[in-house]
Amino acid sequence: MLDPQQADEIPGVNDPTLRAEIAHTTACALVREAHAHEDPEVVERLVRLVETEGLDVVAALWADSAPETLPGALWRLYVLREWVRRDPATVTLRFRLGVVHAPVQEAVAGASGPSPEDMLRLTDAVLSGVFAGDLAVALERAGAFCRILAVGAAFDADSLDATDDARAVRMTHRASSLIRTAEELESCAHLWRAGMLD
Repeated sequence: MLDPQQADEIPGVNDPTLRAEIAHTTACALVREAHAHEDPEVVERLVRLVETEGLDVVAALWADSAPETLPGALWRLYVLREWVRRDPATVTLRFRLGVVHAPVQEAVAGASGPSPEDMLRLTDAVLSGVFAGDLAVALERAGAFCRILAVGAAFDADSLDATDDARAVRMTHRASSLIRTAEELESCAHLWRAGMLD
């Protein structure tokens, strides 16, 4: 894969239409080829794409994609997995706070427990489902996971109101962003089922 600097040197790559075409082509090719071959090694490599290629490479491909597109959905899934991988303690805390108030979302997300290892297993299973399972189900699971984390972030923000108002406000904004991401992923699942996710 090209690094972002090499990609920027390709003539015309800064053209928004060409960038969108590259994003859609690469996202569709990855999903289609992974499903066609059903090779566990390939799926494992795709799940660990950010670890091997770097978040900046994946961002160069898909970060600018509209949220309700296949590359936009893949970008959100990889960012979610990377957050779990880099900050498992925070994600686990938010999950524990949120899951008490979102038991239906817990069932949809399918987490086996509230440990950091469980959180990483969940995001790996979601990404595996993208490439070797039902994409719509994987997107719904990720959306449910985001909803649980949003509830946890909101409760965490409430606990900070009296002691650190600025941090509580930032956390409330993060909760709102997680809800928006959940809605986008769930919308992508609906579009995929309708054959309209490009």
